[in-house]
Amino acid sequence: MPDADLKRHQSANCRPIVGLGLRLSGVACPQGPDIPRSIVAAVKAQFEEDSSEPPPISEEDRATYQAMVARQRANDWADLCRYQSLNWDLTSFDHNRDRVVFIGDSITQSWPLADPAFFHDGGVVPRGISGQTTPQILVRFRRDVIELKPAAVHILAGINDIAGNTGPTTLTDITNNIQSMVEIAKANDVTVILATPLPASHFNWAPDQTPAEAVATYAAWIRRYAAEQDLILADYYTPLVLPDGSMKPQYTLDGVHPNKAGYDLMAPIARTAIAEALKR
Repeated sequence: MPDADLKRHQSANCRPIVGLGLRLSGVACPQGPDIPRSIVAAVKAQFEEDSSEPPPISEEDRATYQAMVARQRANDWADLCRYQSLNWDLTSFDHNRDRVVFIGDSITQSWPLADPAFFHDGGVVPRGISGQTTPQILVRFRRDVIELKPAAVHILAGINDIAGNTGPTTLTDITNNIQSMVEIAKANDVTVILATPLPASHFNWAPDQTPAEAVATYAAWIRRYAAEQDLILADYYTPLVLPDGSMKPQYTLDGVHPNKAGYDLMAPIARTAIAEALKR
């Protein structure tokens, strides 16, 4: 998702991305280059209440960033290096048994910028990567979830599959990947919070698509599967959707990604799900 990636591709808590443009060879991922400052500033500004327009991004920074993303995708398709150093810090020095990992795409990745307080005590660990699809998230699920030994995992993914970010796909492909994540979590005694996708009726990076029906069908499957498997459901779709399948405009930046008000609406739903998960 080029445009959304450009605005949202930042590491957790704005720390530098590790491993961009570096091939994996059985050794630790070295430190990667920093994201251009103008891009980081634009990402932050989207969630500041007193900012009407994000600061401009220079063409040079835009080109630099796009080259970074291209190298990363060529050399580390699932972005396994992204959180390696943060994961090492977490497992080495933080032994919180009530940890909850949030794994997903840009919606999860941007959440700490929109609502830092939600993540401030370290109990909720964000592991979102902008633009990712469920096969990519499945590849890194063990590294970014299971190896952190959380009490629970919050899975919010699939919208980029519908957009075709990693090629043609079907609803069955998406649901197979979600089921695999759930099965891996259950096998490791990790309670699953399964989130419905946020509504969307268009993608600005794939303007030929009309995804509203597919997103609604996928959200209905998530609800059904969560009930069948006794998973905890975090339903963001229902309070955000309009009758035509689009997201309510007061809650979104671009029709796909939530703004500050959108995250404020999502937070109590997530907190309720977390509280239930930690009781199990």
